[in-house]
Amino acid sequence: MFESLSDRLDLAFKSLTGDRKLTELNIAESVKEIRRALVAADVNYSIAKQFTENVKDKALGSENVLKAVRPGQLMVKIVQDELAELMGGQAAGINLKGSPAVVLISGLQGSGKTTFSGKLAHFLKTKKQKKPLLVACDVYRPAAIDQLTVIGEQIKVPVYKELENKNPVEISLKAIAHAQAHGFDVVIVDTAGRLAIDEEMMTEITNVKEAISPNETLFVVDSMTGQDAVNTAKTFNERLNFDGVVLTKLDGDTRGGAALSIKYTVGKPIKFVSMGEKMDTLDVFYPDRMAQRILGMGDIVSLVEKAQEQFDEEEARRLEKKISKNKFDFNDFLSQIKQIRKMGDMKSLVSMIPGVGKALKDVEFDDKALNKVEAIIFSMTPEEREKPEILNMSRKKRISKGAGQDLNQINMFIKQFDQMRKMMHKMSKMPGFAGGGAPAAMKPGFRRR
Repeated sequence: MFESLSDRLDLAFKSLTGDRKLTELNIAESVKEIRRALVAADVNYSIAKQFTENVKDKALGSENVLKAVRPGQLMVKIVQDELAELMGGQAAGINLKGSPAVVLISGLQGSGKTTFSGKLAHFLKTKKQKKPLLVACDVYRPAAIDQLTVIGEQIKVPVYKELENKNPVEISLKAIAHAQAHGFDVVIVDTAGRLAIDEEMMTEITNVKEAISPNETLFVVDSMTGQDAVNTAKTFNERLNFDGVVLTKLDGDTRGGAALSIKYTVGKPIKFVSMGEKMDTLDVFYPDRMAQRILGMGDIVSLVEKAQEQFDEEEARRLEKKISKNKFDFNDFLSQIKQIRKMGDMKSLVSMIPGVGKALKDVEFDDKALNKVEAIIFSMTPEEREKPEILNMSRKKRISKGAGQDLNQINMFIKQFDQMRKMMHKMSKMPGFAGGGAPAAMKPGFRRR
């Protein structure tokens, strides 16, 4: 997402290369390119125009300030601040006050509401230590209840359902009573998808909202529909007055217009963003971090947070001792691969590293490549995994057959592993790696200042 926009903005900033200061002329030229970039990203023209007017005013006000900063760098900073403001400024939290707190999920047909409901339940259970209850109120779509049931089983969250009852108001009220009686502290009501022009369906969800008085009403929108998503959100908000927006399918081929325009148009914050079908691919939306990623600055804070979620302090101390003694083995390596997999796909992770994401934007990252590495390690005996140094030619040939890979690949992998182990041993002596086997930023107690 945003790759095309990032490239176009980069060209707009490069137009200032060589200039010694910001002037009305070069500001006007750069602003024109920025406006074109936004419109190409499916941002409404009036929003793009207002955005670039703000950028222009701030740039003109800075032309005699910070002379030590190059014009391109100063323009990047101004655009970054404006992008963050356009998308909401600060992250918006979710209101979970009450016993139980009730979250009503709304949106168009096919926007991903049911999948998001499961992701939200998983998020609240694992990251907020809540006890959620999913409620199946989509009584129209074939297999909708079955889908939510399967998701509930997958994430180990109960699903309240009434197969014979076709009244969403009654179902949701009974579900809340059930939650109160059984100690659930969050109720997530998954409703049927509807069209904004469908008066009967819009009346139904309005009745559900009035009956259950939810803490939060979230509108789920498919980000791939671009400006149409913004227009639909506006129509829904006029009827439902929802509290926040959820953008799904951010990993798709989308130009980003919805993310950039929806807060400005609707006046309601984006609260969550979702990518893929896996239940752990839900993130709180941070406008400032998204602005940094759009401008190719990466998102090191989110990367650190993802690492912290998978980081085990006791395991880190154990690894630190092994690394310092140059005893890091294939079992340890296998454990690290599992943690990396839990953090997300490789391309997404790399894009969060400042400077690296843009440099490697055209490189294809095949997560299945890790499968080959795992196959090699699984083809080793327990002794070979613990003692890499005993791997002679006959052992390598046996591993080659077991992993279904040629001998050259086995030799290359073992050589790379040995080089990595030596490098980790050297790095373990550095102050930033002492006492935990990982950089300070990756440790649970670390806080960015």
